[in-house]
Amino acid sequence: MLFDIDSSLGLSVAFIVGLLYIPLLLAIARTLGLYAIVNEREAQVFTLFGKVIGTLDEPGLRFPLGYFGPKALLVPFFGKLYRVSTTLRQHYLRDQMVNSEEGTPMGVGIWYEMRVSDPVAYLFRNANPDASLQANVASSTISTLSNLEMDKMLEDRHQLSRRVRATVSPLSEQWGYQLGSVYIRKVAFTDRQMVDNITEKVVKRLVQVTSAMKQDGENRVGLIKSETAFNVSQQMAEAAATRPAIVGEALNAIAQQDPEVLDAVMEVMETEQLIHSGAKVEMLPAGAELMVQVG
Repeated sequence: MLFDIDSSLGLSVAFIVGLLYIPLLLAIARTLGLYAIVNEREAQVFTLFGKVIGTLDEPGLRFPLGYFGPKALLVPFFGKLYRVSTTLRQHYLRDQMVNSEEGTPMGVGIWYEMRVSDPVAYLFRNANPDASLQANVASSTISTLSNLEMDKMLEDRHQLSRRVRATVSPLSEQWGYQLGSVYIRKVAFTDRQMVDNITEKVVKRLVQVTSAMKQDGENRVGLIKSETAFNVSQQMAEAAATRPAIVGEALNAIAQQDPEVLDAVMEVMETEQLIHSGAKVEMLPAGAELMVQVG
């Protein structure tokens, strides 16, 4: 029974010691270069005596001894390990000053993305590759956009962006970069007075266009009204011309059937015409022929 207690106590102590020493042993093994952990979007460059012996860029647990041979064991003592991030990075350069063909000063904002494609060239071919790439993009943008017509500078940004990328890409590849999308996002006027003048011209032009549209609408409405009035008057004239014919046909039909009715209708019509004419009418009693002769 005592033996069982001692053995279980010994196992517990061994387990605790293992928990304490295993991470320490792994850290020592990693320091000595027995293994390396490569993260996602990362490259590790191994140098020995100032010379590059190899690069690990596949993520996971890697053993440099299997890639580079016994030289990997000398790296912790006589070499150096460089960790280079290969993630996609984006930059935006503001207010790059250019002059249009008309001599107008303008500020250009350019956005671009890049990532490290050659870690060795990135580390050793340029002392400051990030700043050099930014300067290269800025100078290429200025050289591409300078002395262009203002309309082309404002409207053809897609084509100009492709030209900037084609200019920058060869040199960026020498520095270990792979240039992604390049886009001219903003073209703005830097002279405040010029901005005010352009705004005033635009406002005046909008007022002119609005007035022209309003006048054109009024002209169209007037034309529609005149055409409608003409059609109505034409229809009324045709109706007025048709009425005598219809009345005449009706009177002829009445005359054929009953002449007395026709005489009565004619008397009524004559009376109506006399009343509507406003003529003065004098009424005389029957048998007043003497008064007529005297009158």
